[in-house]
Amino acid sequence: MAKKLLLIDGNSVAFRAFFALHNQLDRFVNADGLHTNAIYGFNTMLDHMIKAVEPTDMLVAFDAGKTTFRTAMFDNYKGGRAKTPGEFSEQMPYIEKLLDAYGIQHYKLKDYEADDIIGTLAGQADAAGYTTTIVTGDRDLTQLTTNHTTVAVTVKGVSEVERYTPEHVQEKLGITPAQIIDMKGLTGDTSDNYPGVTKVGEKTALKLLKEYGSIEGVYENIDGMKKSKMKEHLIEDHDLATRAKVLATIKRDAPIAVGLADLAYEGPNIETLAEFYTEMDFQSFLKKLNVQSAEPAAPIEYTVLTKENLGDLAQFKDHVDFYLEMPTPNYHTSAFAGFALGFDGHWYISRDVELLMTPAVADILASSTIQKDVFDMKRTIVGLHRLGLTLKAVDFDLLLVSYLLDTNDNSNDLGNLAEQHGYTELPTDETVYGKGVKRAIPDDDDIFFSHLARKLAAMAALKPELLKKLDENEQTPLYHDIEKPMALVLAQMEMAGIKVDADTLKAMGSQFKERLAEIEQTIYNEAGEEFNINSPKQLGHILFEQMKLPVIKKTKTGYSTAVDVLEKLAPEAPIVDNILKYRQISKIQSTYVEGLLDAIHSSDQKVHTRYLQTLTQTGRLSSVDPNLQNIPVRLEEGRKIRQAFVPSHDGWQIFSSDYSQIELRVLAHITHDENMQAAFKEGDDIHAATAMRIFNLDSPDKVTPNIRRQAKAVNFGIVYGISDYGLSQNIGITRKQAKAFIDSYFREYPGVKAYMDEIVKKAHDQGYVETIAHRRRYLPDINAKSFNARSFAERTAMNTPIQGSAADIIKIAMINMQAKLKEAGLQATMLLQVHDELIFEAPADEIPVLEKLVPSVMDSAVQLEVPLKVESHFGNTWYDAK
Repeated sequence: MAKKLLLIDGNSVAFRAFFALHNQLDRFVNADGLHTNAIYGFNTMLDHMIKAVEPTDMLVAFDAGKTTFRTAMFDNYKGGRAKTPGEFSEQMPYIEKLLDAYGIQHYKLKDYEADDIIGTLAGQADAAGYTTTIVTGDRDLTQLTTNHTTVAVTVKGVSEVERYTPEHVQEKLGITPAQIIDMKGLTGDTSDNYPGVTKVGEKTALKLLKEYGSIEGVYENIDGMKKSKMKEHLIEDHDLATRAKVLATIKRDAPIAVGLADLAYEGPNIETLAEFYTEMDFQSFLKKLNVQSAEPAAPIEYTVLTKENLGDLAQFKDHVDFYLEMPTPNYHTSAFAGFALGFDGHWYISRDVELLMTPAVADILASSTIQKDVFDMKRTIVGLHRLGLTLKAVDFDLLLVSYLLDTNDNSNDLGNLAEQHGYTELPTDETVYGKGVKRAIPDDDDIFFSHLARKLAAMAALKPELLKKLDENEQTPLYHDIEKPMALVLAQMEMAGIKVDADTLKAMGSQFKERLAEIEQTIYNEAGEEFNINSPKQLGHILFEQMKLPVIKKTKTGYSTAVDVLEKLAPEAPIVDNILKYRQISKIQSTYVEGLLDAIHSSDQKVHTRYLQTLTQTGRLSSVDPNLQNIPVRLEEGRKIRQAFVPSHDGWQIFSSDYSQIELRVLAHITHDENMQAAFKEGDDIHAATAMRIFNLDSPDKVTPNIRRQAKAVNFGIVYGISDYGLSQNIGITRKQAKAFIDSYFREYPGVKAYMDEIVKKAHDQGYVETIAHRRRYLPDINAKSFNARSFAERTAMNTPIQGSAADIIKIAMINMQAKLKEAGLQATMLLQVHDELIFEAPADEIPVLEKLVPSVMDSAVQLEVPLKVESHFGNTWYDAK
């Protein structure tokens, strides 16, 4: 039998698990008061990796302490790291206890790190012909990859990993695994707090290693290098580089007292593991073991609702829990499988949705005095509307509340979501209904009815706890005043739909086919032969072997022909520009012409998109089935798609209003920057104003279109925490110039700089950031060891309050707008939201009213320190309303 060894970097993975669930620290506490989030996450990783690898042998290596042979060489090795949280340290002995129950060997060695234990065993396993997988959160271990050893680095939480093989290291880093230690020698490691050569970063180190192979090679050839500051630094810091390489090198010969023969893995001791899970209060893991917890849950009780016992529902005078089962995600077209309603353990279940239409049920749903608790009120409202029914007075929407409490972890499966909040008495839909082609509502009434009853029980059980947390987070107004009313507005928009002229789309499709045929022929002429334009392999052969264009990037299978590569090559040859056009038009044809034709409902010739209200982490809406927020606008062929979107009545028009530069206005408000606020208050072109400041121009006349474009890129780049490298790539300048632009920007807008620094500090301290409406986003990686993960979290901390606050504002505007349309008695209907834009249809004689009403509602949605600006247009189609 082939030997498969699984080696786990215990401290690294445990730390990763701790911070992945850090925002739920108060939930992961057992009956004895022990924090358990790291243990839970570590167990999740174990389950995932054991299933993926199916190891015959296993070991988890731990650090023995802070003092090692590396600290003896450099006493500040790993110095400067934040103090280990006590909530983490208290869990480490229990992780070892978990491993004992799992039957997994674990080991630590005085004066050495876990890395060295892993490196030594991996080397022995290679020599013995084992296939080895190393799991870690530390990319330093990628130096251990060989043809038989894969290093799986955790990239999200503890279950999602990036697998490093020698080929992947070469492709991603441009060097061999062995050269990783030379790289560290030259650059040092800020995470482990040891220096390398002054001012030698990753880019310079890569260049040196490609030329000289190793640090030793660099110094053997240093005399032949031309005089430069880099050469001086290399000479001056020779000892630092040599030491850094030793510090970075993982030992392959540590004096370990365990060997391969000690690592056989035969599976867990189920009884011991069950006891451990019970001690930790891990009910979900207990369920997977098919072991009852100490207090087994009683079978759920329910009553089958029939015409004969409808009178029982008269008992529900104040409150009911309600769930409408629609088996497929698109609730505009899904079948109806059944429903459940009741309160306080009195659950009534039926497959017969016609019972919903009886007064006994319909009057409860439509009542303004009987409060309803649901899971996904928008979905429920739309589903009931298809049955001719109304849902009013929703009090608690479990999906919405859970989303507001943590935008990172949300599921549209009630069972999954309940488990995230510690409720384990409800299996997931996948467990009960199956998945993929085998997914089906069970024929067995008891299985199906019990599942629906448990959904109501879960909603009822979770409500008090989640509403309390909402209140503690100061998010109750966000729920009651924004998200809940927003769900109703979106339901009304989705039900209204927007009319799409199929004939217009078909005519466009014919034109696009002709255009594609023309471009195809031009490409063949330029290539000198016919080939499959959609085949990356054939395209790579034509461009890089036949036409000898410069190779920019390679993949495992050959040449990269990705869009970013082709855009760089476009100036080199006309064929590349034509290939890009071919791809763009082909995408428009398949996604928007054919896709929209498939999405038109035959009953009303409209498309009814679904707005996902609980998906994005910033609070922005997204659109699916079909996505109407992503119709291309940069390409004229894409813009023309909007010609097919028309009013649903003769004599009506499409009306559009959008916020101008709302995110920059929010930035000016949040940062209180006087210079930025002055530009908006005076009605200046903010991009021209920024250009004058950062390029030191004394007149608006000197702001050329190109200069304005660069300033615009800086403005929006700052919002997204852009780096000098990112800005240089965006506008085609050097990194040095980009850094100068950014530095100048922060000098001219000091309030923005102060805000960026403060929000990042706050995120590090509290682990989350908030919008103006207290929408909260947790940042699990804000204190991560990985520089890249930490930097991304910091950029997210800068951006989320801005983008999320803009999302808050347009939601408030939409809620107010719907009320104003009704109050004014207008026929105008709000149809779509495309981020900062609202689209309506209205009779032509109501357009002058909308021209005044809509901007007045939108620009007064929230009082900022700078004015909001709204621009409106109208026309016979969405395309014309621009």
